[in-house]
Parts: sequence; structure tokens; C-alpha cells
Amino acid sequence: MDFNFPSIYVFGFGGLAFIFVVIVRFCRNSLSDIPGPKPESFLLGNMRQLQQGKAGEADFQWMNTYGGIIRIKIPFGEDALIVTDPKALQYILSTSGYSFIKPLDLVEIARALMGVGLVTVDGDVHKRQRKLMLPAFGTPETKAFFPVFRSVSEQLISMWNESVSNEGGRAVLDVLSWLNRAALDAVGEAAFDYKFGALHESDNELGRAYNNLFADAFATPSALKVFADSTTKWIPPSVLRVIYKNLPAPGLKRIRSTYALAEKVARHLVESKRESFLRGKSSRDVLSILVHANSSTNPAARLSESEMYAQMRTMILAGHETSANSLTWTLWELAKNPKMQLRLRREIRDAEVAVRQRGDSEFRLVDIEAMAYLQAVLKESLRLHPVVPQMQREASKDDVLPLHKPIRTNSGKLVSEVPIPKGTQLILSVAGYNRHPDVWGLDAHSFNPDRWLGNDAKISKIPAVGVVGNLLTFSSGIRSCIGWRFAMIEMQTLLVDLINNFEFSPTADSTKIIRLPAMVMVPMVEGKYNEGAQMPLMVSVAARD
Repeated sequence: MDFNFPSIYVFGFGGLAFIFVVIVRFCRNSLSDIPGPKPESFLLGNMRQLQQGKAGEADFQWMNTYGGIIRIKIPFGEDALIVTDPKALQYILSTSGYSFIKPLDLVEIARALMGVGLVTVDGDVHKRQRKLMLPAFGTPETKAFFPVFRSVSEQLISMWNESVSNEGGRAVLDVLSWLNRAALDAVGEAAFDYKFGALHESDNELGRAYNNLFADAFATPSALKVFADSTTKWIPPSVLRVIYKNLPAPGLKRIRSTYALAEKVARHLVESKRESFLRGKSSRDVLSILVHANSSTNPAARLSESEMYAQMRTMILAGHETSANSLTWTLWELAKNPKMQLRLRREIRDAEVAVRQRGDSEFRLVDIEAMAYLQAVLKESLRLHPVVPQMQREASKDDVLPLHKPIRTNSGKLVSEVPIPKGTQLILSVAGYNRHPDVWGLDAHSFNPDRWLGNDAKISKIPAVGVVGNLLTFSSGIRSCIGWRFAMIEMQTLLVDLINNFEFSPTADSTKIIRLPAMVMVPMVEGKYNEGAQMPLMVSVAARD
């Protein structure tokens, strides 16, 4: 989204930022000995390549050329680092605790979307919120949502069968749009016991507001937007807060209206759950569990009202667009690889036979979790197409990054650690790490589910980073995604039903799909950016023997 910042704001803040950068550069230790690409310009540095290019492409190229620590330029010649080295990532995300904070300007735009919730807080506040939230996302709690996911999946299957039948047995469907709506319904029912009605396109204002929000708001930024985004780091958070609350830009207006709608629904739901709890009635959705926990008389063991509303907004955003995009990339890969798709379908149908032989009519969650090739396909898609391709951090103090693999500096030294000064901006490349050849092998850029199976185990054990299969897709350490089990069960459930019932094939447009950064990584058809995020695949009923 181009927020359409008036030029006077951009150049005014740009001038202040330039003065600030000049002062900072004289006060900091230099990173100039770390190798990296030349900046495209003094004003933009290398930021246009990262924000206007294909998601991950610059990361891959620079990692291959310069190694696991790459120095880039941000506006006005200031240095920043891109990190793909597994040991450095482990240190930043796990070992160092909260020493590497989220940049305050990014926190402010995230708060404009979600409020003061788990994604937008740091330090002791984050520790407290996470401790209070964790019980709602435990293993038994998330497994209890399986029937909800099956129900949503069955609705989707029924609607696709109708669409395919109406088109004579084959239909081009925008699977991203459908999966976004299905995932929104799933998170609404599982997390809040709330009906978005997105699949049936019911007149739900909140559902419409959240649908495709990331792509509409953040994809395909102009050069001016790239510059504006890159200079906000020098604007005080209090000033940014005023800008985001008042600037009459179309994108910000949509963010504000979505926030207000979510606040209204959240207030109603929290009050409803609280009344049910007081009457002795309880549900097992996430919000009900949080309301129950919030009955504690200890203030430190409770979330405030605003924190509760923020968690709801966070769960909606983090819980539907991410899962929908991940499933979309999985179907895209399977459409391009029909033999893999057939192999997965055979595994599902063999398991289906075993289920019926024991006298059951439907899969249990344990059946789905036992499908080895299903798990391999999903993990490989999550590896190759991480929905959040980059994370950003800032060093809160002078520190030293340890490296798994030494790099050669511009002065010719081979170093196994990199000193970094306080305030250094770090771009943690999830996309780069997930394709790091030292971790995943020389075929790291290939879609190869067999790497996860015993017959072709190529996954290195150095050093452990992620919470699922050593992937960084769900982040790592103290800030790892709290809902990763929720997401995995949801995606497994939907993928089993979709592959069991339908065959997916490429279309002319799907062969021109590119990955674009929009806070999350979204698929767009090259040359059709005005049509927004989409994934048009040919869908037909899968034949049975």
C-alpha cells in the first residue's frame, strides 16, 4: 500500500532523519569491514531491492556471494546487517534473551493494526503476556480444535464441488481467496466461538475488513513509500502514533477502521464470555480460556481489557492470513509436481481404507499426524515459502554475534564473530536461513519433501533454530509463534481434505506467479499487480479407482 504521505511530511522527516544519521555515524563503531552489496543510491541504500523486489531474491543472491552476515545500506548511507547464519540467528532469537528488540517504528505500525499485544511488546511485558497466553495454546487445547477445522474444511469441499460441477468438471479457482476465507472462519470459531461467515460471504463487516488486509495494505510499495518507511525509524514513536491515528491516507484509514471494528466485536465477545463464565458455563475456545484465566485476583496473572482486545486482533491477523498463504503455496507446489500430488493422495486414501477397516467413518487427528508424506510436504512448503520472509531487530546494547561459518571481511580477515554496536538494525532473513545450503543441502532451493523422510535425510543438526523441524518459519526462542500447533493442525486438516477430493493443475497465470513482500509474503501474477494477491489454479474432482 502506498500510504500517500504528503511530500512535505516525507521530505521534512527525511531532513530530520539525515541530520540524525550524520550524528549517529560519528558516534558508532563502524561495520564497514563486513562485506555486502553496493547501495543503489544514497537516499534508498539497498532498501528498494528488498521491498520492491521478489521476496527473498536479494537475500538468496547476497547470502551466496557474501555469506551468513551481509552489510547493506539503508537511507543516508547508514549500515544495517542481514543475518542468515544459523548460529547468529540462534543467539539473537534465543540465547540473548530480549537484548535484540523490535524496532520501535515497526512496533508502532503493528500496534496500529493489532494494539498492545503479544506481537508488539518486549521484555517483561512480553514475558508476562506470553506466560498468560501459553495455556490456551497447549497441546490438548489445540488438538481440541480439530472438529472445528474439519467442519470448515467440509464446507469448503462442498462449495468447491459445486463450483467445479457448474463448470463441467474443471474450474479455475483463486485458491488464495477461498483459503483466506476458510482460515478466517476457522480462527473465528476456534479462537472466539465467533461466526465470520466468510466462506458463505455473509454480511459480516469485520470479516470483509480483515479479508486480504496485508496484501491490500502493504504490497507493491512505490519508491517514495520505500523511502518513507525507511526513515520512520528516526521519528519518535509518540509522533508516529499521532501520524498513524490522524494522517488521511487511504491505507491508514483502512487500518484504523479495521482496528475500530475489531475493538467493537472484541468488547462484545469478552463481555459475553465473562457473563458465561460467571453463570458457570464454559467453552473451550481460546478467548473463553483467557477470560477464565483472567478471573485471578492477582493483577500480575491477568491481562488488561486493552491487552485482551489486542490478543484477539493479533490472533485474527496471525491466525488466518498466514495459514491461508502457507496452504496456497503448498497447493501451488503440488500443482507443479503432479507425481508428488498423486503420492500424497495415495497416502491419504490408504489411510482412509485403514480408518474404515477399524470401523470409523472419518479421520481422527492421530491418523492425519501419522501421515509421513503429508508432514514432509507441508514442512517442505513452509521451508521454501515462509509467509514472513524477514524479521527485524535492533541491538539494545553493544554485542558480538557468533557465527556458524566464518566470513572473510573486506580487509581479508577470516572472522567467526562480528562485533555490533548498540542501535544496529538487523534484518533476520527467514527466507535465507530456510534455504541455507549448510543446513538444507545443495538442493535447498528445490521443493523436495523427501529431505524430511528417512530415505533421503538431508537435514543438518546444526544449530537448532526453529520450533518445527528446525525451520525459522514460526520464528524461534522466546518470541516463537505461540500458535504454531494451532496452525499446523489447521493446515494438515485442510490439506488432507483438499488433496483427497480434488486434483490441482497449473494455469497460464499460475506459471507467472511471483512472491511479493507485504508484511506477509503474497502470491501475485506478474504484470497483473492491480488485481491484487491471487493464486488461480485449475481444480477438478480427483478420480477414484
